[in-house]
Amino acid sequence: MIIFSNSDAQNYTKTELSNKEIITKAFEKWHNGDGNFFDLLNDDMQWEITGSTPYSKTYTSKQQFLDEVIIPLNKKLKVKIKPTVRNIFADNDMVIALWDGEATALDDKPYRSSYSWYMKMKNGKITHVIAFLDGIEFTDIMKRTHTN
Repeated sequence: MIIFSNSDAQNYTKTELSNKEIITKAFEKWHNGDGNFFDLLNDDMQWEITGSTPYSKTYTSKQQFLDEVIIPLNKKLKVKIKPTVRNIFADNDMVIALWDGEATALDDKPYRSSYSWYMKMKNGKITHVIAFLDGIEFTDIMKRTHTN
């Protein structure tokens, strides 16, 4: 659950508040198991995974990102990632989410990672993301757990 004080509203423009609310609600739905966060991605968005893992690169469409990262990751999980948001910030058209994810892999080992996503928004959709995550943990689950 995400809790904001009333004073937060005074610090944001109408657009910033709207973007922050869109992202907040999407994380809440994801946390509760009803909703797909990635529906917010624009079809021609760019998603950059930082670092030096085999998955660290810029994906240049929603479909490429889903096909190469999200779908393969989900196939390795017995219990899907459940996000717990630490905080969400908004600045102009950028929304920054700091969150922790926890799941269970097919081999019954836990998957835990902390994330920081910098999401550029336009018309209620995400157009560009720079994602920071635990590259060692992510690469481990992608290589460790084999699926057919």
